Amino acid sequence: FFDGTLSKALETQVDHLPNMVHTSLAASLVSVPGGFAISLHAVCRNSFQDVCILRDMKIHLPVLEIRILECRDQGYNVRLRGIKIKSFWEWDLVLNADMFQPARLVRYPLLEGVNTDVLYRRAVVIQRFVQLLDSVLCYLIPLSEDSVGTFNSMKPFLLLSKQSTALITHCLQSSESTPPHTLPKLYINRHLAREHRSNPALDPSCRNTVFTQLYEGLRSSKNNQPLDYRWPLSYSQWWECEFITEGIIDNGGGFRDSLSDISEELCPSSSDVAVPLPFFVRTSNQGNSGSDTRDLYVPNPSCRDFPKYEWIGQLMGAALRSKEFLILALPALVWKQLAGEEVSWSKDFATVDLELVKLLEVLEGVDREAFEFMFGRELTYTIVRSDQRVVELIPNGSSTVVRYEDRKEFIRLVQRTRLEESKEQIAAMRAGLLRVVPQPVLDLLTWQQLEKKVCGDPEITVAELRRFITFEDFPSDDTRIQNFLEALNNFTSEDLSRFLKFVTGRSRLPVQITVYPERENLNALDLMPQASTCSCSFFLPNYSSAKACEELLRYAVYNCMSIDTDKNAWDE
Repeated sequence: FFDGTLSKALETQVDHLPNMVHTSLAASLVSVPGGFAISLHAVCRNSFQDVCILRDMKIHLPVLEIRILECRDQGYNVRLRGIKIKSFWEWDLVLNADMFQPARLVRYPLLEGVNTDVLYRRAVVIQRFVQLLDSVLCYLIPLSEDSVGTFNSMKPFLLLSKQSTALITHCLQSSESTPPHTLPKLYINRHLAREHRSNPALDPSCRNTVFTQLYEGLRSSKNNQPLDYRWPLSYSQWWECEFITEGIIDNGGGFRDSLSDISEELCPSSSDVAVPLPFFVRTSNQGNSGSDTRDLYVPNPSCRDFPKYEWIGQLMGAALRSKEFLILALPALVWKQLAGEEVSWSKDFATVDLELVKLLEVLEGVDREAFEFMFGRELTYTIVRSDQRVVELIPNGSSTVVRYEDRKEFIRLVQRTRLEESKEQIAAMRAGLLRVVPQPVLDLLTWQQLEKKVCGDPEITVAELRRFITFEDFPSDDTRIQNFLEALNNFTSEDLSRFLKFVTGRSRLPVQITVYPERENLNALDLMPQASTCSCSFFLPNYSSAKACEELLRYAVYNCMSIDTDKNAWDE
């Protein structure tokens, strides 16, 4: 019957089947616990389509009858291929056992060897739990300011929740404050800041950094109310910048540039430069070629300037509430503590000092002879922190040798000391974060989501960037566009990040970019490109080739650091 051509009209029973509507057939259904969705699998002019005809079935139907109303287009080549019966859990999340076949799990090596049926049934259980969780989530997560985070064990399930995003939005909107009538206007000398970056040792107080100039400027501004950064999402600027000796009228571009400068001063993107500020230090992994986390920073255990750590936390909260980003290259060890999640030694501290994690694993499993050979009497109760300072794990620890039978206690002391070395600094950052972001929001966010909301997506590809680029006033076949896109295809992720900052003042997506043709020199070739960070606009000159475009564009994004076209900087 399923292979027979349907060529005559019958009584209607079901709707929405294209080219063919309903056939008469009977099928006996077995009663099974749970709900089901039943669909027809049909062929209409060589086009396959599933059409749901019954949903959330929970009763036994001895006979199911489906009738055809008509066969359109003379009814030729219209066939029913069969009936599918799915659990409605599968229907909602497109979940089926085929998803857990070994060929589809190559990206997940930890699942290798696990029975396919076990994986599928586990996924169904998780799915059912999440649906139940969604139905009561608004009652479990109170939206009051004094909510205490007690739901960390459920955070992995919230990744699948359909309700958490709406609750986060509601909580942020209900805690908004009224923005100030006038923005603080801050005068920033970025030339002095660059001189400081080149040799931070000349200015131990760091007073010339953009970070310090902004911090002190906000403290001394005439704004009577302290900035709380709990403003609506549409409020896109927190202060106004006047860059000394740079021609700029700050309509947002200067402000975004100042955020990028702060990020670069706190956690420099290059490992070859000195860190201009004392608040973060490089992790040990930055010198470890075997680690895949070689660009991260941790709060400096020696820095006791907690008010500034709290302000950093406030800026992180402001970024979470807005469309702006504060790009801080911090490991999971820090983000988890900011989000209120538990940290583990083997998994989380490995992103800080992988070699130490491996060394302690060896130390725990070694026999006495190997212990004596490896360490002898040189291993004492001391440890080197991330700030390169040696601390004693016990009183007089530098003079106390670790014995073989005491090695596990030594390991425990090392792990506790290193895991908590930046505890006070992270607590200050979290206190500042909670001044801007209510506790329930952190209850609902995993640490990965928190990082992405504050810092944006770290990796940029041409395909992703292309989604945010709009071309205006170009002919459809303009060679300028072709050269430009070909040039971007040869850019690395770092190049693309630099290009993004050159055009928008931001280093990460998402941000919308509009590309216009260069109009002032219509007949000139191979000119330097221009951009307006305030409007996120890029003005594309005419290039003789994609190679010329690539070279000049790369030069511009790495070397053109000043904003100098809004006005004459010396008019004042």
